Amino acid sequence: MIEPGPSLGNTLGGTLKRVLLISSDPLSRAGLASLLDSLPFIDLMNPVDPEAALSVVFGPTRPDAIVWDLGWAPGGEVESVRELTDAGLAVVVLATDALQAADARRAGASVVLPRSASGEALYAAVLGAAAGLGVRDLSFESEDQPLRAEPLEGGESLTPRESEVLQLVAEGLPNKTIALRLGIRETTVKFHVNSILAKLGAQSRTEAATRAARLGLILL
Repeated sequence: MIEPGPSLGNTLGGTLKRVLLISSDPLSRAGLASLLDSLPFIDLMNPVDPEAALSVVFGPTRPDAIVWDLGWAPGGEVESVRELTDAGLAVVVLATDALQAADARRAGASVVLPRSASGEALYAAVLGAAAGLGVRDLSFESEDQPLRAEPLEGGESLTPRESEVLQLVAEGLPNKTIALRLGIRETTVKFHVNSILAKLGAQSRTEAATRAARLGLILL
């Protein structure tokens, strides 16, 4: 077990790290802020909700690391995570389940931890990310992980999110409804649908659903 004390901070550089906490859940934000603010080698900036995140991150004071609690409805928040990682920022994501975790990894998160992660694990992840290191957590890699990617004839695989979108497409739902159901942007749904069509070699949503059913990728 990693002890969240000075020894770890000294091991990972021994300098004060400026950390920004982002969460849309006020209770979670308060709890995480209390924890992070009590830890050595961490200078916690004022916690913010996702709507204020980008203006703070790209303001005059740049954080060394970001902790983003995705909560239960990440949707477009994952796209915002991508904006931060594309800008070279170290982001530690707290995810609810394996699907969120997979989306966060694809968005470039330095570390992905479950929301139930211990204080020791979070502390190690934050200081490690700020130091340019990665911390791998196996909590989301169990054998019973839902919606595992399936190999297709061309060698490509559907991502967990694409599998979700495909299932809803097969149910006849339009992009707007799928976006609302999954808590993501409609443009993101369109991106996933186009990727699904390409991977399945289909020309339409109906053809994609038919081929997916034959391959056993969806439930009808």
